[in-house]
Amino acid sequence: MSTKRVSPAVLPPLKEALLHSFWYKRELRGFLASCVSDREIVSRLDWTDYKRNIIAQLIDSLAASQHKYHDDLLSILLATADISDPAHLKAVEDGQAKYDTAVAAVATLRRQVEPYIQLRDQREQADKRKEEERARNEMKRAVSEKLDSLRIDFKDIVSQPAQQRGYSLEKFVNELFALFDMDAKGSFRITGEQIDGAFTHEGTEYLFEAKWQEAKTPLKDLDGFAAKIGRKLDNTLGLFLSMNGFEPTAISTHSQNRPIMILMTGADLSAIIENRISLPQLLTRKRQHASRTGDVLIGAYQLLLD
Repeated sequence: MSTKRVSPAVLPPLKEALLHSFWYKRELRGFLASCVSDREIVSRLDWTDYKRNIIAQLIDSLAASQHKYHDDLLSILLATADISDPAHLKAVEDGQAKYDTAVAAVATLRRQVEPYIQLRDQREQADKRKEEERARNEMKRAVSEKLDSLRIDFKDIVSQPAQQRGYSLEKFVNELFALFDMDAKGSFRITGEQIDGAFTHEGTEYLFEAKWQEAKTPLKDLDGFAAKIGRKLDNTLGLFLSMNGFEPTAISTHSQNRPIMILMTGADLSAIIENRISLPQLLTRKRQHASRTGDVLIGAYQLLLD
């Protein structure tokens, strides 16, 4: 089937389907006008004539100039074939008979235009894929640009005094979660020496805590975080971000039994802002690793090597 020309064989059933699907000329005119790119095509018809002649005049003229009107003719063809229930005909005299005739005429047309319907569906699917790809690329571009900005901010934060650095990290973490559309429960806030917050990821509620101190985070800090998690519902987990890492005993102790938290370091944060892995992907893979092995800490770069 040529994609650039409508076969003459489908024109008679098209005319019949149009004739029987619309009793009143105003309804036919409105339908045809909605199908074509230029309404003047429909306006120029002699609407004082009989419907059959009006339809023939339009369809024959479009068919004769398909180099110019192919898309309009195809649009009318497909739209007519899509008429599934011309219920408005039931309101006129002898409506049921007119309705039955119209349904039969459209069914006859639909059988003959099935290749065109398949072609339209294929084109629509192709257009949808192109639009989805365009949207993905646009999202990737926007995320990449924001990550570029966050990288600059992060380099500035590293050089700041400890107290100022904490407030800058609070803003940084909020922007990072917002970038990946993470469902944060309000903003992450500084409480004492740490940042506290909560978020939802893949249907699981998380408490969040972050610290940026010179020493590695000790066991007692994770014990305190575990106590907070324990006061929540059973399906609540925790994410602890320690920019300078954790003491080995803290990691090993909380990797025993059933882990209720996963750990994240400054190196993990670097992997995210360097666009090596997204925050949601990192959380998912860290949780999977903890579920399978019990280890609450695995680095982003190690995951990327797996």
